[in-house]
Amino acid sequence: MMSNNSFTPEYFQLTLFTDSGPLRYLFFCLCLLIYMTIISANVVIILTVYLEKSLHQPMYMFLSCLCLNSLYGSAGFFPRFLMDILSDTHLISRASCFIQMYVIYTYASCEMTILSIMAFDRFVAICQPLHYHSKMTFRMVRRLLIFAVLYPAFAICFIAYLTLRLPLCGNKLHRLFCSNWPVVRLSCVDTTLNNIVALFVLILTVFIPLFFVLYTYLRILLVCRRSSSEFRGKALQTCLPHMVTFVTYSFSVFCDLSLTRFDGDKLNPIITVGFSLEYLIIPPINNPLVYGLNLPQIKGVIFRCLKIHKIGPAAKM
Repeated sequence: MMSNNSFTPEYFQLTLFTDSGPLRYLFFCLCLLIYMTIISANVVIILTVYLEKSLHQPMYMFLSCLCLNSLYGSAGFFPRFLMDILSDTHLISRASCFIQMYVIYTYASCEMTILSIMAFDRFVAICQPLHYHSKMTFRMVRRLLIFAVLYPAFAICFIAYLTLRLPLCGNKLHRLFCSNWPVVRLSCVDTTLNNIVALFVLILTVFIPLFFVLYTYLRILLVCRRSSSEFRGKALQTCLPHMVTFVTYSFSVFCDLSLTRFDGDKLNPIITVGFSLEYLIIPPINNPLVYGLNLPQIKGVIFRCLKIHKIGPAAKM
């Protein structure tokens, strides 16, 4: 039953922001530096894979998409966040709120689907090496990437639609950015359908990929156990960055999902801010650094480009 106090707010107020006085400029510079680092690191990986023909392989193509997704998610969060740090009023329009929610949630979902595809790629390469080139064809890579993008796009669109249609009894969100569940909690009507759909999408997007990745790496470890030490070394060299990335991201998403289900007003603001920003900051920085520093193919190309760039100006002197 709809409440008499229901209305459609034109703006939402992000109440987690506090007046930090002159410190806001320090926070702004720090966050701007983080954003620039995310852009630079991910662009370097993307350009390295694009320009180096020897890296035109499924694993590196998936890595490029992971970095593109990091740029996409960061663009949906940081510009608005940087403005809010310097602003005295932290109001976001209804349209902007749902756009930000859609971008951040599709980024989070795409991250899981791409990481799952990368785990499948490593599984085929290590456990079925003779069939790798016949299975991981360009057509298969293209289909996997299309699925990795389209499924989150439609799933999050449906969730956003269900939330958009709700009449609300308030406009205050105890968050730094727009999230689905805090908006749903403002509803004046029953939200059972929203809960069921969100839970279903959560299972498909987070838990099934999680169990799939754990299964593939268990199989990889069993194969490595029966193989030579040289084979184990090469397998771990390519799998370790993915394992670090996946564990880091899964933990970050778990923290944010847990946070949205608690009453944010009763939690320590520092904990709330930390958990809110974790999956938007750590994975986009972690991905290019872990892969760039641990995969010798990418590291070698980057160092070679830096060396050529260094020698070039010196030769002209």
